This record gives sequence, structure tokens and C-alpha cells, in this order.
Amino acid sequence: MGKEQTAGAFKGKQIILWTSALIIGGFLGTLGIPYLNNFFNFIASVYTRLFKFVAVPTIALAVLTTLATLGAKKSTGKIFLRTIIYTFATTLVAALVGVLLYKIIQPGNLPAELVQQGQQTAAGELGGTTFYNHILSVVPDNMITPFSSGNVLSVILVAVACGLAISAAKGSENVQILLKGILGLQEVLFTLIRALVWALPLGVVAFSAQLSKDISAGVAAESLGKYVAVVLGGNVLQFFVVMPLFMLLSRVNPLKVFRGMLPAVLMALFTKSSAATLPVTIASAENNLKAKKEVSRFILPICCTINMNGCAAFILITSLFVLQNGGVPLTFGTVALWVLISVFSAVGNAGVPMGCYFLTLSLMSGVGGPIGIMGVILPIYAVIDMIETSVNVWSDSCICAIVDKQLTAEDVAE
Repeated sequence: MGKEQTAGAFKGKQIILWTSALIIGGFLGTLGIPYLNNFFNFIASVYTRLFKFVAVPTIALAVLTTLATLGAKKSTGKIFLRTIIYTFATTLVAALVGVLLYKIIQPGNLPAELVQQGQQTAAGELGGTTFYNHILSVVPDNMITPFSSGNVLSVILVAVACGLAISAAKGSENVQILLKGILGLQEVLFTLIRALVWALPLGVVAFSAQLSKDISAGVAAESLGKYVAVVLGGNVLQFFVVMPLFMLLSRVNPLKVFRGMLPAVLMALFTKSSAATLPVTIASAENNLKAKKEVSRFILPICCTINMNGCAAFILITSLFVLQNGGVPLTFGTVALWVLISVFSAVGNAGVPMGCYFLTLSLMSGVGGPIGIMGVILPIYAVIDMIETSVNVWSDSCICAIVDKQLTAEDVAE
């Protein structure tokens, strides 16, 4: 059996193993056995902590080493430019799909009493957050805070600066020694990631059991009907129609990419964090899709921070829903303005659980919208967050596959 056949057989077994883990966990979660639920909560927490532990170093080292080794090469500009183009293109399409569904389904207004009930919850969640505070938090005031707080945008900023500085000072012998040490640290980190991915099926059982238990308990059973249909419908179309079309136009096989990136998509579904999923995303791209490391380790950390297709749809649809309930006419100009706001807000959103929710809440508070609606949405946001994070990571994976296909080995070596 050749290497390709062996790899194919391994992928097939991996998919079967993950699917089995999903089914087993889902079944055990519906049983409602307290000690089993507690055990699965513990296992899920352990896995979430471990992936968060490696997520920030993965982002920092991947961006830093890529820029340090490729910073002066033409290929760096090509990779970055194509990443930005596909990020804005796919995010804009996600927002436009959301608008189209909103116009077709036309969610109605909520009862005033229900909005009033959600007012206190939303105000409590908002606290003192403003959009300016969100932007200001990206700018670090020391080297430690971005890593200790897990601020992904700040980590990216520090990594880019350090990577370009190392690239500019490559002639120094001391800098070369430093770079070798950093590359060695990265190899150790990716060895840890491979071990975590190997042991992840147990975590999938626990995550699946948690989800099944919550649905059985009614956490996700109540919905806001048409609004939820628009949000989830937009994400589903982005996942199964829009992104595959982008890949087909670039002569990339969507089914092959889906099979290879399934571990990352599932991890995103359960962790609700693009950043925490990043180690699995990079490992899946390199091991299953055979993506070039120079591409995957540069594109994916950036995409997990700025490529938020699912968030753009949520921000836009929720903003329109809140504004409509506040009596604002949804004219063409208003909708067009909020399409742009949602796209740029999604690009600047943090890849953490509930990041889109808090950002939308901040935007609606800033324009004086009835934020009580955000309190009404909160109980069902957990499921929305899971779906949109999966879409975000799927979009990251697709962009990585497209750019990797378009750039030859000679391009990367330039």
C-alpha cells in the first residue's frame, strides 16, 4: 500500500472515530445521569483549557516565525494580499446573504413586554464596554498583558512587529541564534498539538454529551422563530453553498477540504472559539490537506482573528432586528450602511466565545437601540455561537486551501 493510500485509510478511520464519538456522546448526554454529566463537564473543561493553553503561543509563534523567515520575500506580500482579499470577499458575501434572507423571511417585532424583560439582562452584560474600548484594548502597553489576557489581536500585533524586526536584522549572528531557538520552541509546541489531536476523540464524546444535555434541558429549544431562522439559514448557506463555490472557482475540491478539516470544524462547534481551535486547524491543514507550512502558519492565525463570516451575518441580522424593533425604517441606505459596519466590525472582532454578541450589544447601545432584545436573544445565543464559529473556522480553512493551491513552491521560495 502506497503512502497516499495509507493516508487515505487513516483519514477514513479518523472520520469514523470522530463520528462514533459524536454519536456516543450525544446518546449518553440524553440519559440525564448526573454523575455522567459531571464527568463529561470535567473532561470538556480539561480539553478546553489545554487547547486554550496552546492557542495563544501557536498564534504568536506561527505569525512570528513566518514573518521572520519570509518577511523580506515577495511571497509574504502575495500570501497576505490574497488572504485579505478573500477575507473581505467572503465576509461581505456572508453579510449580503444575511440581508437577502432577512428580506425574504421578514422577522416581525417582538412584544414590548418581552423586550422590557430582556433590558436588565442586556444592560448587565454590556457593562462599560464601548466600541472605542474594544479598539483600544488591541494596543498593548507591555509585552506580558496580551499573552496573559489572551487578547488575540494584541498577540498578532506583537508577533507581526517582532517577526518583521527579526527579518530586518537577519544579518546579526545573535538574531539568527534567537530565531533558531524560537523555531525549536515551535516544533515542541506542534508536537504537543499532535498529541492533543490524537487524544481528542474522548473530548468529542464529552463535548457532544454536553450539547445533547443542554438541548434536552430546553436551553436551545426556545427560539425567536424567524430571527433564528435568518441567522442560522445565513450560516448554513455560507457553509454549504458560498464557500464551496469560492473553492470550485479556484479549482479546489470542497469535499476533500471538508474531510481534511472536519476535526477543526467540530472543535470549533464545541469550543465556540476560533482562537482555541487554531491548533487543530493548523494541524488538520498541514497533516490532512498537506498545505505548505509557510502558507498555513501565516494565513490561519490571521484568519482566526479577522475572517469572521458567521459573525458578520450575526452582527448584521441582529442589528437590523434590533433597529427594526426600535422603529428605525430599514431603507436601502440604512441596510447598506449596516452591511459595511458588520463587515468591518466582524474583521475587528475577537475570536473568543460570545465575541460577536458583546460587539453587537456595544454597537446597539451606541446607536440607542432597544438593547433589551439582546437580553431576549442571550438564552439561545449558545447554539448560534456554535454554528457561527464553525462557519468562521470552515471559511478560514477554505481560504487557506485556496491560497495554498494558487501559490506554487516556487512562489513561496521567492
